[in-house]
Amino acid sequence: MNNKEKSRIIIRNLNKIYPKVPIPLNYKNTFTLLISVLLSAQCTDVNVNNVTKKIYPKYNTPRHFVKLGRKRIEKLIKKIGIFRVKAKSIFYLSKTLIEKHNGKVPRTFEELEQLPGVGHKTASVVMSQGFGYPAFPIDTHIHRLAQRWGLTSGKNVVETEKDLKNIFPKKSWNKLHLQIIWYGREYCKARDCYGISCKICKSCYPNRKKKFKTKKA
Repeated sequence: MNNKEKSRIIIRNLNKIYPKVPIPLNYKNTFTLLISVLLSAQCTDVNVNNVTKKIYPKYNTPRHFVKLGRKRIEKLIKKIGIFRVKAKSIFYLSKTLIEKHNGKVPRTFEELEQLPGVGHKTASVVMSQGFGYPAFPIDTHIHRLAQRWGLTSGKNVVETEKDLKNIFPKKSWNKLHLQIIWYGREYCKARDCYGISCKICKSCYPNRKKKFKTKKA
C-alpha cells in the first residue's frame, strides 16, 4: 500500500470520526491564540485553558501584557511549565507587536517567527487557526502517528511536515492536523495502540503483529 492509498484511508476515517473538529485551545482573538500556543509548549492544552480562562476576560491585547510587566505575567501563568521563560517571551512579544506591528499579529510566517518565543510550529498554528492559511503544524504527537502510519521516516518535525504536505492535499491541511491530534489522544495513544490496534493502524498495516517503536522528534 503506497502513501496515497494510506492518505485516502486516513482522511476517510478521520472525517467519519471528526466531521467537525474542535480547536483544543480556547482563545478570544488572534493575539490570545498566539499566547495560548506559546504557553502550550511542554504543557497540556487542558492546563493552558484552565489558566487562560482567568486571564483573557481581562487581559487580551499586547498593551495589556506590556502594562502588566514580566513579574505580574509570571504570577498569572505560574501553574504552567517553564512559566518564567514563557512570561519573558510574552512580555517581549507583546512589546514587539506594539513597536513594529501597531499592536496587531502579523499575517506571515516570516514575521511571526521573528517574534520572541515563536517558532515554526507556533507560527503554523496561528496561520492555520487564526488566519485560515493552509498550514500543517506538526507536534510530537503528529510526528508519532505519521511514523506509525508509515507516512514519514523524518528524524524531526521539519522533515515530517514536508512529507505530510507532499502526501495530503493542501485543502485538507488545516482540518487534518487537528483531526490527527484528537485521534492520537483518543484512539492511537502512545502507550495503548502501539501501531497495531486502532482502526487506522490496522487498515494501513493489517499484517503488523509487533509493537511499532517510534523515534522521538
